[in-house]
Amino acid sequence: MAIPLMRELLRTDSIYIRNNITVDNLKPVSTFLGKLGNPERGGLALDEFKRRQALHRGAEIAAMKDVPEFIRKAQEIYGYRHFVNDAGGSLCELDDPEVIEVLAAHTLILYIKATAEDEKELIERAEKDPKPLYYRESFLDQELAAYLKARSLPYVAMIDPDDFVRWVFPRLFYSRLPRYEAIARQHGYIVSTQELWQVQCEADFLALLEQVIRRTR
Repeated sequence: MAIPLMRELLRTDSIYIRNNITVDNLKPVSTFLGKLGNPERGGLALDEFKRRQALHRGAEIAAMKDVPEFIRKAQEIYGYRHFVNDAGGSLCELDDPEVIEVLAAHTLILYIKATAEDEKELIERAEKDPKPLYYRESFLDQELAAYLKARSLPYVAMIDPDDFVRWVFPRLFYSRLPRYEAIARQHGYIVSTQELWQVQCEADFLALLEQVIRRTR
């Protein structure tokens, strides 16, 4: 570690670090993922940013491939009848066909398609509170070059991390839509956010699924 005292305390078991990652608190994960740009503003160098992006991709692929085992444990250990896999928004960008095959074989894939109004709200929310995001490397390289040119910046280290996230989010959002559509058309079903807003309980959700399956078939 960069701080000798902290390193020595950890090596001698004088202190320890315990994560607090829960279903409701993924802040530690997003903090590790980080943002690209000026280190004085909390940004990461491009090489380190890409390294963490690759680790995130690997972890998400592994988690998705673990879904069948999670389902088994949920049923056998806890007696849960239903299992909801609330996959991350970057699922469509993993470019790992086996992930989709596993999910299609063991779950019902449901793409929640935002209305125009909800799309606008999602983008506005991201602009107000820019968070770390996962990007396909080819997408990142393309958009980073465009951003540097648009802002007349010669180096990544000059990027304002939050400004880059605000700038790139709409482009990322709309680049993902056809990917979601392709997965849902081939392997799953599509439901609108407007329909989902009507769901108030488990029975409503199951009824909506039945309706979506009937109309698709």
